Amino acid sequence: MPPRHHSIVHATIVALSAILFVLLLSSARPALAQERVGAVSTTFRLIGPNDKVVVDRYDDPKVENAACYVSRAETGGISGAVGLAEDPSRFAIACRAVGPLKVVGKIDESEDGETVFSARTSAIFKSMQVTRFFDKTKNVLVYLVTSTKVVEGSPFNSISVVPLNR
Repeated sequence: MPPRHHSIVHATIVALSAILFVLLLSSARPALAQERVGAVSTTFRLIGPNDKVVVDRYDDPKVENAACYVSRAETGGISGAVGLAEDPSRFAIACRAVGPLKVVGKIDESEDGETVFSARTSAIFKSMQVTRFFDKTKNVLVYLVTSTKVVEGSPFNSISVVPLNR
């Protein structure tokens, strides 16, 4: 390969790598809630933010006054500050009727349920999602929080139930 061609190929590879790195950083955001309710520091980090447990609120877009509160670990340090850390797949969920419930959209009644909220918990491979199921027999909404991963799912999960009065 002539020297000039080699330098063009090298420059192209460097430029593409830089673009990929910038895209990864821009898409690597921690899970964003509709509202961050609070956070408690759990591990001190000398450089970067501390590890913490956060409490976020997500409102069900199809059920007025149904709010889900999810607590989860958020990794700090330098990698956490730039969005490259992978948060642990441990969380808890509590969903409540915070006022009179009103179904404002078609509720999926299948056994697969319907993803209500989803957010990334690592730069590329992992996200947290809340799935809603409708239990017709008991007339309740069941909310399940799980972790998804491109390679392998997580066994950690938590559920909460909100009774419907319809």
